[in-house]
Amino acid sequence: MLSKILEHKFKILIAVLIVLCFAIIRTFESKLFYDPLLIYFESDFKDLPLPQTDILKLFCSLLFRFVLNSVLSLILVYTLFRDRDILKFSMFLYGVFAVILFVVFFIILESFPEWNWLLFYVRRFIIQPLFVILFIPAFYYQQQNLKK
Repeated sequence: MLSKILEHKFKILIAVLIVLCFAIIRTFESKLFYDPLLIYFESDFKDLPLPQTDILKLFCSLLFRFVLNSVLSLILVYTLFRDRDILKFSMFLYGVFAVILFVVFFIILESFPEWNWLLFYVRRFIIQPLFVILFIPAFYYQQQNLKK
């Protein structure tokens, strides 16, 4: 067991550093990004109207955060699997999910403000690195099945 850990110490170090980067982004999110919805969703938002937002500033901030989390996630995926095909597929998925999530987010924000509960969940997928939590086990499972 210890020999396996020592054998993969570089992978472990990079993975730990990336997780720390995710934690830093989360810890300083209110200072790093423009997002009036942070405070809104921390309250009992079900009956409250959406706060006034600068749409362009919000879009740029969410896009920057999504790209930052995606780049860190892609580095983590490549570090763990060392497979360019997996990396390319992950990049493709992040691109597709980015387009879908941002379109849905701004449609809800502009046209359906009463759907704030759905906005909460769509926003969560934009600002958190949730896809990497899904991708790593899926790619690991796929690699294990290919070995059989």
